[in-house]
Amino acid sequence: MSVRSGRRAAAPTTGRGTLAFVESPVQLLNVLEWAYAAGESGRPADVAEGGHGEDPHEGAPDGGLTLVVLSPTDPMTRGQLRRMAELARAEGFQVRWEEARGGASAPFHTIGGLAGPLRRAERIVIGDPFSRYVQLLLTITRARDLVVVDDGTATMEFVSQLANGERLVRWHRRGGRPGARDLVFMPVSAKARRRLTPSPSGHRRVEVFSSMPIASVPEGVAVAANSFAWTRARFGPPRITKGADLVGTSLVETGVVDLDRYVEAVDKLARTHGATRYFAHRRESAEKLHRLAVDTGLQVVRPDLPLELIARRGPIGSTILSFPSTVVHTLPLALAGTEVKVAVMDIDPTWLTDSASPRAQGFLSGVTGTARDVQRLESAAAEPTAPATGAVPTQGLKPTAETATSFEQVSPA
Repeated sequence: MSVRSGRRAAAPTTGRGTLAFVESPVQLLNVLEWAYAAGESGRPADVAEGGHGEDPHEGAPDGGLTLVVLSPTDPMTRGQLRRMAELARAEGFQVRWEEARGGASAPFHTIGGLAGPLRRAERIVIGDPFSRYVQLLLTITRARDLVVVDDGTATMEFVSQLANGERLVRWHRRGGRPGARDLVFMPVSAKARRRLTPSPSGHRRVEVFSSMPIASVPEGVAVAANSFAWTRARFGPPRITKGADLVGTSLVETGVVDLDRYVEAVDKLARTHGATRYFAHRRESAEKLHRLAVDTGLQVVRPDLPLELIARRGPIGSTILSFPSTVVHTLPLALAGTEVKVAVMDIDPTWLTDSASPRAQGFLSGVTGTARDVQRLESAAAEPTAPATGAVPTQGLKPTAETATSFEQVSPA
């Protein structure tokens, strides 16, 4: 799919429609999936292409959808968000880019500029209910309808905590003592949690739009399945190579998995299954990726779009190898109708760091155990085997026009 290069004309965010707050590329993708499933349409193409430059305060007309990007500082995340914002504009949606973390005064300017639209909006869509930024914004809104779209596997923990009446804490931080900032923010977090709880009278409705397995649905919460229909409608089917690709994870960066154990596991997994490429998570550090490239010989690739779109566009290996992560749930949906197989291997308890949350092992096992349409791998410590006959050595491939704009390779040199 080609992305239209036009920008829409600036317009104030004055409508009483829907505001969607996103902080990551995956959240923005899932807002587009929600809009597609809900029948939300953007502005007509002739209006969308008639602008005179990007305005960070442009917004949607009455009844429309405005995507508000609360931009992080991480360069990789910002780059992917820029590309996803282009896709959203190509769909005809308004995008409001906020430098929400661009200095000490940035939060005050961002919240002040969004206060009016928040009070007028009829529906709020969020991607990360654990975000302090989002929780603060939720205390301002008067919207009757709240929608939570996937922010990866954290959605499973959010729904569980909401159902059990627990305070909202990210899974890899559970079990630790709250810090000073946590204690100061607790009243805001508690109010945001009440906003995310449906009212018995029906005055406040809450929907979870998810591709994750949800075992226990909180009372009054509506659940809608994300089948990645927009992704399949807009991209692919992909060209499939005979080799295997490996998907990276940021479990080292979040302090859950030991770096040395992770590199060893990646090396054994790649050699066992003949993997040649390693698709990096956007949060993986440059130092870690350099070591992986040197120690394993894998071609490390930094995608500029969420992996669901990269895989659907192709080329992609006939087997995708992963540790427990969101993609073991989303890739089978995005690649439905293709012959690509997704295989997942559990995190061995011996790989966990001493500082890992006591909740970590059970949560990661649950991510793997609830995945549908995936192959379970017994161990990464199996004896290495030669790559499959006819496997394509992707290091030697000449990138096509499409893949050249989708990948940034990390050199081991």
